[in-house]
Amino acid sequence: MGDSVGQPLRIVSIGGGNGLSTLLRGLRRYARAGEGAVEITAIVTVTDDGGSSGRLRRDFDVLPPGDIRNCMLALCADETLLTRLFNYRFAEGRGLKGHSFGNLFLTAMTHLTGDFSHAVRLSSEVLAVTGKIYPSTRANVSLEALLADGTRVSGETRISRTTSRIERVSLRPRRARPLTETLDAIQNADLITLGPGSLYTSVIPNLLVDGIPQAIASSPATKVYFMNLMTQPGETTGYNASDHLQALRDHARLGHQVHEIHLGRGR
Repeated sequence: MGDSVGQPLRIVSIGGGNGLSTLLRGLRRYARAGEGAVEITAIVTVTDDGGSSGRLRRDFDVLPPGDIRNCMLALCADETLLTRLFNYRFAEGRGLKGHSFGNLFLTAMTHLTGDFSHAVRLSSEVLAVTGKIYPSTRANVSLEALLADGTRVSGETRISRTTSRIERVSLRPRRARPLTETLDAIQNADLITLGPGSLYTSVIPNLLVDGIPQAIASSPATKVYFMNLMTQPGETTGYNASDHLQALRDHARLGHQVHEIHLGRGR
């Protein structure tokens, strides 16, 4: 663990959507409270196929930038001009309406550098981000769900809208590999967090990337899963805490190495 002698507390936060960026925003103030007190690394799902991110995926064959952009903004200084610029969303304009400037910037940087993770690193430098942000994989993956009624649903957006119980989710293509930097961060972490966020479409997709669940299981870090305050229709209807943890174990084979923090759930 990090200590007062100068060794930082190394936190690796895994997830996606609004849940991860909200958590990072809270951690940021501790990273800035003392020089080197906390070292933050975010590992972000890349299965989003809706909204601006989905359009950019289809038009430019890039990884979805939206969740990454939100994490970058969560870890940079508030109310700077660049922060406001990256968060700016076009309200009109043919082809531009609905896109955020940050998503377009990350897409352009990906084409300039030839690599999405490199584009994220350079963009983080531009924004003076506190911490490191990695996509869970470089592969352009999509999410598929097997429902309780036997139906298969493809695409994160369609899966999040289903009302049938989800039995299992998987990536297409299956053999997605993580970044070496991601595995190193997990191995060297003092604390690994999963969530909060949608169980099957924000948290579990990260655990489907080859090597990530094994790295989590072998890491000496404390592992914590943050549950949502409310159940989510379709994804976690009727779930209790043990159902959440069982889904994590079934998909990632984590055994009993995740210690639950139960923040409450909807009824």
